[in-house]
Amino acid sequence: MPQKTKIILNPMADMGNAWRVARDLRSITEQRGNVTWSGTVYPGHAIELAREASEEGYERVIAMGGDGTVHEVVNGIMQAPEGKRPILGVVPVGSGNDFAHGIGVVKQSDQALRHALSGEASAIDLALMTDGNGRKVYFDNTLGVGFGAMVTIRSHRLPLLRGFLMYLVSVIQAIVVDHNPIAMKIQTDSESWEQKVIYLVLCNGPREGGGFLIAPEAKVDDGILHYAMITDVSRAMMFRIVPEVMKGTHGRFKEVKMGTCKKFSVSADRPLYIHTDGEIFAGLGTDVRNVSFEVLPSALKVVRG
Repeated sequence: MPQKTKIILNPMADMGNAWRVARDLRSITEQRGNVTWSGTVYPGHAIELAREASEEGYERVIAMGGDGTVHEVVNGIMQAPEGKRPILGVVPVGSGNDFAHGIGVVKQSDQALRHALSGEASAIDLALMTDGNGRKVYFDNTLGVGFGAMVTIRSHRLPLLRGFLMYLVSVIQAIVVDHNPIAMKIQTDSESWEQKVIYLVLCNGPREGGGFLIAPEAKVDDGILHYAMITDVSRAMMFRIVPEVMKGTHGRFKEVKMGTCKKFSVSADRPLYIHTDGEIFAGLGTDVRNVSFEVLPSALKVVRG
């Protein structure tokens, strides 16, 4: 009998287009059998659904949505004991789909679903963030501090744009309006320093924002985190660097610091804005000033492309 599988659908992903895609895919699951569907109806709902699926003995959980849906499903699965965590599959029907790209999942929804239902799984790394109050969250792809989080916040205010264009317009807005470097004390497992930083990204996968190649060398199973930061530069220099980020060639600028680590911590002189896989962890009105990150090698089994 096929593995007991739960599909967690975010029907509002990609401006509601995900629901229409899912409707056309239902015949695939009916033909296979032993598949149940659940839809999300509020932020954080996919975390609950994934946790419940783990507790109910589902062997495979498929996230059908964008990066935010995958992020929530991962955090739900990780609440289960290690031996009871189901395999994760992904059907990318969101705006960015950066995690799906990082694990090699095809864009064609029908092909992605068939593969998620029956493909072999292999272990990937995750990362864990802990803030100064002990609040924890896992991220599977990227985490952005400062500028990147403001880009995410602004992208949520552009309902008429989709995909890479939505993120590009948000980047331009953030450069113009939110150019505000933060004084940080930074420590990794190998060095420590103080720096004014505009843009800091911790990467498990190589890209974010639908195609910004932040860490070209990052792999989801290399056992390390990659990081990239843009230091205190002018708006004009930001406009010069951003096109290079799209190509993954920004590391050649002296204003960009890149590296790898297993642990990374930040303390700041004022509140930090933070996104985890495109979901806002600390936004406007919050007061998070201390955060730490660590890689969790081979933490989750995933159906890769």
